[in-house]
Amino acid sequence: QVQLVESGGGLVQAGGSLRLSCVASGSIGRLNTMGWYHQVPGKQRELVAVITSVGSTTYADSVKGRFTISRENAKSTVCLQMNSLKPEDTAVYYCNADVRLRLEWTARNYWGQGTQVTVSS
Repeated sequence: QVQLVESGGGLVQAGGSLRLSCVASGSIGRLNTMGWYHQVPGKQRELVAVITSVGSTTYADSVKGRFTISRENAKSTVCLQMNSLKPEDTAVYYCNADVRLRLEWTARNYWGQGTQVTVSS
């Protein structure tokens, strides 16, 4: 009943910027914590940044000072502004959301399909 659709990935040179967006839709009562994760071949999916429903943020050490996570559009959209990109940032980036469905008490976790970010050296 809930879908997460990412956009904004692409190819960029080192030092450049990208802005990723994730739009949540469906039978949403409330979006709780939302975040961005990334994954490279042979490794586990790792947290990049998380933002709560009240705006508290957490970042991986590797992106602190370079990436900014935010929410907008009545909190249905989460964005990741990626500045000073490095080749090490190359990965598939996934949107994640903890969602309480409309007319339900319990929350459920959802993942987007992912968007590729490639940073050339």
